[in-house]
Amino acid sequence: MATNKSKMSVVQLTILTVVNMMGSGIIMLPAKLAKVGTISILSWLVTAVGSMCLAYAFAKCGRFSTKSGGMGGYAEYSFGKGGNFMANYTYAVSLLIANVAIAISAVGYLAAFMGWNLSPLGVALGTIAFVWLTMVANFGGARITGKISSVTVWGAIIPVIGVSLLGWFWFSPSMYAEAWNPHNMGFFEAVPASIAITLWAFLGLESACANSEAVENPEKNVPIAVLWGTLITAIIYIVSTNVVAGIVPNADLAASDAPFGLVFASMFNHTVGQIVMALLILSCTGSLLGWQFTIGQVFKSGADEGYFIPQFGKVTATNTPVLGMSIIAAVQTALAFMTMDEGLSKQFDILVNLAVVTNLIPYILSMSAIIVLQKAANVPRKEMVFTSIIAFIGNLYSFYALYGSGQEAMFWGGMAVFAGWVLYGKVVSTKYDLKQPF
Repeated sequence: MATNKSKMSVVQLTILTVVNMMGSGIIMLPAKLAKVGTISILSWLVTAVGSMCLAYAFAKCGRFSTKSGGMGGYAEYSFGKGGNFMANYTYAVSLLIANVAIAISAVGYLAAFMGWNLSPLGVALGTIAFVWLTMVANFGGARITGKISSVTVWGAIIPVIGVSLLGWFWFSPSMYAEAWNPHNMGFFEAVPASIAITLWAFLGLESACANSEAVENPEKNVPIAVLWGTLITAIIYIVSTNVVAGIVPNADLAASDAPFGLVFASMFNHTVGQIVMALLILSCTGSLLGWQFTIGQVFKSGADEGYFIPQFGKVTATNTPVLGMSIIAAVQTALAFMTMDEGLSKQFDILVNLAVVTNLIPYILSMSAIIVLQKAANVPRKEMVFTSIIAFIGNLYSFYALYGSGQEAMFWGGMAVFAGWVLYGKVVSTKYDLKQPF
């Protein structure tokens, strides 16, 4: 057991939470939000509140749950083994899709860096190259992956924080005002139009609770760190994307496949813009490396529990599920071709919306199970009521985000859920003797 001297303080855990959430999710945001206009700041505010409610509830789940399996374990309290399966299955599907979107981000910045004008097929092939490169790099095990990812994440954090602090010297209030609502959307049209992309930047907030055993006084400090970490991340996201909107004209920003490179080139010169693009390519690659390893482990854990086909659970001498990772990369390859569109930006939108929809399902299941979870842990009534209200707000936000993701993403997300129930039925049939009563 770690001593207090070897454990993290609440400040250290807060910083770690911020770093974990600020991977590659933000690097395409300025371009995506420019298509809605600076009115998207209203979406940021809604998402910040919703994400903080979700983060706080997840922190409480992590403290009081006695079941393993993360969000699946939380869902099991109310929905049984089927809920456990569906939470972990949809989370795994979300990661599978999200990793392709991260790879597309890397392709966008690489193309801008090299001056390439890629066709839809070229984008798909570049995406596939990044998918396989980062997956194969994980075949050697976790040690190298962890070291690389912990360094490369700063390739995104430094430019984003840099523009948040320095960008105000180039900020034009009139340019920002002109970009407020370029398509004359109504309020109830503009806010949901950018909800999915703002939530995209916060995906993974539930993982911030994974270090509870390594912090001093976790019952008090984990919720504090998660809340402050999410709030600080929200401030950085809101400031950086909005200051950019006052530096680069809206039309140029919306058309860019490498928005942070464009803004630094506008602030300084072409060379600085190129350096920033190189940093963000590095960050994307490192982030994808870490998430590809993570998805391999998620599918392996599911196979170990009997939820997924056993091939995902087979490991090499380094305890790496190489066969499962190869299957995942093959599915991601097919996904890159299936979502191939007229432009990189549109393909990114399709994948982000679908990733958000599938990731919200375990969020909703976890939030819905929190009352039963707390009762099982004998949480004092006053605390239980407060946490349940916060979780309910998180659920309301999750449903609003589903609505904002669009009908196409909801359709394919629903198809993924139905396919999951079929998979679960097949798995259950192999775990029981059907000649005997259950």
